[in-house]
Amino acid sequence: MDRTILEAIDAAAEIWSRAVFPVALTGAGISVASGIPDFRSPGGLWSRFDPMEVATDKALRRNPLGVWQFLLEAVQVFVRAVPNPAHEALAELERAGCLQAIITQNIDSLHQRAGSKRVVEFHGHCRSFYCNSCRAAGDVGRVAKLTRADIPWTCAHCGGVIRPEVVFFGEAIPEQAMQEAERLVARADLAIIVGTSGEVAPFSVFPYRIKAMGGRVIEINLGPTAYGRLSDVRIDAPAERVLPELARRILKPHAPAIS
Repeated sequence: MDRTILEAIDAAAEIWSRAVFPVALTGAGISVASGIPDFRSPGGLWSRFDPMEVATDKALRRNPLGVWQFLLEAVQVFVRAVPNPAHEALAELERAGCLQAIITQNIDSLHQRAGSKRVVEFHGHCRSFYCNSCRAAGDVGRVAKLTRADIPWTCAHCGGVIRPEVVFFGEAIPEQAMQEAERLVARADLAIIVGTSGEVAPFSVFPYRIKAMGGRVIEINLGPTAYGRLSDVRIDAPAERVLPELARRILKPHAPAIS
């Protein structure tokens, strides 16, 4: 890491070490090193699928095969992915009492697989599935075995289309997730933004609310984002490199930074 990045990590570690209730806000960028491309990046799923055609309730009812062609590819990527050092660093910080919770836009469950316990999945997850018509639970054991010949996946009870427990475009955030996120944001005195550019509301508003209540903001992102003028410290480097180093500095304050 160059000197500018190391100095920013030192500044972030100092702020984080003084925080009483730090909360991480994570998005797709934290999972790129796990083999899950950002949906919006070149080569990501939105470069090959129109989200309005494959990720809405209307699309599921009108064109279930098209939706499941997208879902099958996404689920297969998630099944192959494993947590990377950024996920692991956040889990380590939580175990040490230096991170209170994670609010994530991601649906890949990698935070939990890395060991994080208090994770609010703001946009749902792909660990469970249900029928879009009768709401019967889908057999999760089938997911990893699905092939193109099996889609669209339909309900054994009513023949309706099975869908994942995710928030499609145009759908409301699950009430429990919204309430828990609101409680955490109301208590937070530090927002750690990781891998999210601040384009999707209402998630994007949380750092502004924490800052408005007197909190601090640390941002770890590659390239420009909507949070440029909000952040107290901005680190323009990959999360899988920055977060392990931040964890070392926070958990062992006198440990030298890795060059």
